[in-house]
Amino acid sequence: MRVRRSLPAVIGALALGLGMSLTSSASASPAAIQNPCGFYETHTDAYYNHCTSDGSKILIEIDDWGPNTIKCVGPGVTWIDEASDVDGAWYIGRTC
Repeated sequence: MRVRRSLPAVIGALALGLGMSLTSSASASPAAIQNPCGFYETHTDAYYNHCTSDGSKILIEIDDWGPNTIKCVGPGVTWIDEASDVDGAWYIGRTC
């Protein structure tokens, strides 16, 4: 009789634990929301976040006033310019 009574409790505990672990892994970290990979803007500034763990530096093309410019960026967040002066930035497929 003890096995029959404890089996539903064990199954319920496993289901609860599995559900909680799936919920916590599905939510994005606050850092990823604030600093997404690639180009992003705030109300005032434009940034490029090179998300890498290998320490590489890459070339990005910046769509700004006049001819586009090329800039070398390292890992992490790089300030590009004021948001009103930049329309976008993207990786051009080369390292620097």
